[in-house]
Amino acid sequence: MGSQSIESGPIPACELMPASILISWHPPTTADVTVETVPPEVVEGENVLLLINSLPKNIVALAWYKGVHNMSHVLALYSLKYDISVTGLAHSGRETMYRNGSLLIQNFTRKDNGFYTLRTINSRGEYVSKTTTHVQVYTTLWMCEHPSISGKLTVESVPPSVAEGASVMLLVHHLPPNLLGFSWYRGVFLSEVREVSRYTMPLNLSMRAPAHSGRETLYSNGSLLLQNVTWKDIGFYTLQTLTTDLKNEVLHVQLEVETSFSTCCNSLTSAPVMIERVPRNVAVGGSILLLVHNAPDLQTFSWYKSMEKIDKFKIAEYSRAMNSMTWGPEQTRRQKVYTNGSMLLQDVTEKDAGFYTLQTLSRDLKIEVTRVQLHVYKPVRNPFIQATSNIVAVQSSVVITCFSQDTGISVHWFFNNQTLQLTKSMKLSPTKCRLTIDPVRREDAGDYQCEASNPISSKKSMPLSLIVLAF
Repeated sequence: MGSQSIESGPIPACELMPASILISWHPPTTADVTVETVPPEVVEGENVLLLINSLPKNIVALAWYKGVHNMSHVLALYSLKYDISVTGLAHSGRETMYRNGSLLIQNFTRKDNGFYTLRTINSRGEYVSKTTTHVQVYTTLWMCEHPSISGKLTVESVPPSVAEGASVMLLVHHLPPNLLGFSWYRGVFLSEVREVSRYTMPLNLSMRAPAHSGRETLYSNGSLLLQNVTWKDIGFYTLQTLTTDLKNEVLHVQLEVETSFSTCCNSLTSAPVMIERVPRNVAVGGSILLLVHNAPDLQTFSWYKSMEKIDKFKIAEYSRAMNSMTWGPEQTRRQKVYTNGSMLLQDVTEKDAGFYTLQTLSRDLKIEVTRVQLHVYKPVRNPFIQATSNIVAVQSSVVITCFSQDTGISVHWFFNNQTLQLTKSMKLSPTKCRLTIDPVRREDAGDYQCEASNPISSKKSMPLSLIVLAF
């Protein structure tokens, strides 16, 4: 296949592209040309192929343009008669046009973002078809599944806070495939007396352990169901996994129960020290109070920025007898510690996320250790929505993708400003950021939006209009 500049043009214009085509407008007579972007998600620096699946019959030439209406932005022309391509004024040196109409763009950059239009021409110089597609380059932050995170072993409480008497699932994601077994423990430390249940993969067998209350159900995917929750279940649960290469991983999840901190127990004397996050979730730059309940007679207490009581992680220590506050290595000017044991964190940063431990000594010399986990969130940014094609035929397929720069988000879909109700032909990817419709129906035409949200904020994308053609 040969290639040359359109400016030199040794081939007669009447044979390759009539001059009138470049300055006139002939409405397309068909719309049967489809463009597929390969890959569908283009990261900056990658090569992208605008793949043509079929071409109209009896055409003699094809032309790719950058944009939709501007006829001067010609990227490349192709003469089927002479089997030769000619570059246009908008050609950057990175575009290659093929006989089947496909266009390869190498080293795609942000400047390449936008619409691309393919037109086919017959021997009379008339446009036979016009097909436009939009290509958007993404930095590595603009992703759908977020591969660096999607494969990581995680545990979440579903729901995040459970009412007394209800059930909660400690849901495990991405359990390792080469697993020998796993165990659940009550609390943050691994000990035989605190073990709730264990599962052995080779035997496909689950076993109860000493800390099992009769209300827990263990599943082979690692998840633990706790039924008829009470205030006594408040606290941390720990998952330990062991793989065939003898590597183990330990994860903690905090179980929160919706209960009154002052009336959760039979009597005030039996009430354990509890820590309430006010508000429950905090954004970067905000403030959060770690409010201590059921500790009216504290003689001393200490705060640590860690799971364990280690001096190098100490924030502060208070003595009522000395009426003094001693600050530790983890103290910052953004912390305020009160004599009732509560601690205020101001101008919170992402580094403040993690575990905090409070050790208290009461007047009757009772020592208690209470832990709380702090999550810090950034406000989400507007997601971006894109379809493999905005114009599709009935019985064809389309993939609509929701791209976000944020991790740890939930994705929700809307159709014509209402929550999307999935049909039998619709399928969502595991993280719900990709919607596949196959086959497309007439009723699927309309405006689609996706919403990215985390516990402190949510943002919607601009609407995408899907046009469904019935032939």
